[in-house]
Amino acid sequence: MQPLHILLLIAAYFVVLILISYFTGKDDSNEVFFKAKKSSPWYLVAFGMIGASLSGVTFISVPGMIDSQQFAYMQGVFGFFVGYLIIVFILLPLYYKLNITSIYQYLEQRFGKISYKTGAFFFLLSRVTGASFRLFLVALAMQYIVFEEIGIPFEITVIISILLIWIYTFRGGIKTIVWTDTLQTLAMLVAVGLSIYFINQKLDWSFLEFLNSEEFKTKGQIFFFEDVNTKTYFWKYFIGGIFIAVAMTGLDQDMMQKNLTCKNNKEAQKNMTTMAFLVVIVNFFFLSLGALLFIYAEKIGVQIPVVDGRIRTDLLFPEIAMNQNLGTSVAITFIIGLIAAAYSSADSALTSLTTSFSVDFLGIEKKQKEVQKPLRKKVHIGVSVLLVFVVILFNNLEGNVVSNLFKFATYTYGPLLGLFAFGILTKHQIKDKYAWIVALLSIALSFVITSLPESIIGKYQFHWEILPLNGFITFIGLYLIKK
Repeated sequence: MQPLHILLLIAAYFVVLILISYFTGKDDSNEVFFKAKKSSPWYLVAFGMIGASLSGVTFISVPGMIDSQQFAYMQGVFGFFVGYLIIVFILLPLYYKLNITSIYQYLEQRFGKISYKTGAFFFLLSRVTGASFRLFLVALAMQYIVFEEIGIPFEITVIISILLIWIYTFRGGIKTIVWTDTLQTLAMLVAVGLSIYFINQKLDWSFLEFLNSEEFKTKGQIFFFEDVNTKTYFWKYFIGGIFIAVAMTGLDQDMMQKNLTCKNNKEAQKNMTTMAFLVVIVNFFFLSLGALLFIYAEKIGVQIPVVDGRIRTDLLFPEIAMNQNLGTSVAITFIIGLIAAAYSSADSALTSLTTSFSVDFLGIEKKQKEVQKPLRKKVHIGVSVLLVFVVILFNNLEGNVVSNLFKFATYTYGPLLGLFAFGILTKHQIKDKYAWIVALLSIALSFVITSLPESIIGKYQFHWEILPLNGFITFIGLYLIKK
């Protein structure tokens, strides 16, 4: 495809999103922006959350993991399933009972203002980083397939991407997100399905023949029980996946804000249960696509892209879809899927960050009515600018993006996990003014433990288990400062 055709496709896609924004954002009150007046149908939220939880990271980076980990990521996905059930039966009833706008308001009611601000701060840090990782990956792919060729710098690509998100979210907020996420999830899943179909056609396979092929068997191993020292060891992935789901979904304002737009707790629970099953199925197809991409690359002789001297397995999908003569259908499918994957998570991240900062740090709900809406809009702009700077900063990162994302999250979500666990599992009160110190020390101690040399820990490699370790250290620290 020519760059002009790609740009026209992107423009058409955003016209649709802006039209959705127009109809859902006619009432741009804070109640609509933050909670959608608790009127979202649960099945729309469930389907839309698939796209938000998967995002551009899954769309590109998870298929790129096949080269080093085969299907080991599915072990973590099974852990996600268990984590989602914990959210369904423990966290959602709690949030609906308290009738809160920001889930971190629970910490204020349970412990005090410092714990509340500590939890909100670590969410902001985690979500700014997570959203920026996702946006970076998609901006990198867009730069690789179109903007580089027409001479637009990476920085301008990032600015354009975030500006487009701001345009269709600044009025309707979370109400708009529920509907745009539904569209974007559909586009992303159709893109994956069609990509698998068209590439299999090129290899003269049906999908079942692909799954039964000898080539797939060399890349499709799911369970790894042999070596506890490796990152792919089952129990590391599975247990870590449980805590990743609880922390990055159940204790994350971005994901929970959508759930809290459902009419009541029962509908929110149906939403999360449905999502739990769908996530397992969808991730299997993403990994299947990854295996298919590497098999195709080996058969045709496609080299993994190298950018600035660094091997980028993340870019194998765009390379094959756009540059290996698979036809216009695959190219169009990939572009639409990529855009949908990118913005299904980035738009909700921008909205949730605006909500958290406005509610948790500025106390917007306690201010006079006439200043609430202008203040929210200023915060929305400020968060957009912040994301631009952080995404550009990430351009110097090395390695697979999904690995970097989860590695950072295991540190920043740990204090949240510890705070909520201590609040829910015990009846103790704490010396609230020390909560932030405990949180920082838990991160520092976790980092020291996971950085120990081989002379102490041997060949053991830490993976997602860093998160429960971090949460446990926070829990112990809170016990030490109990009243």
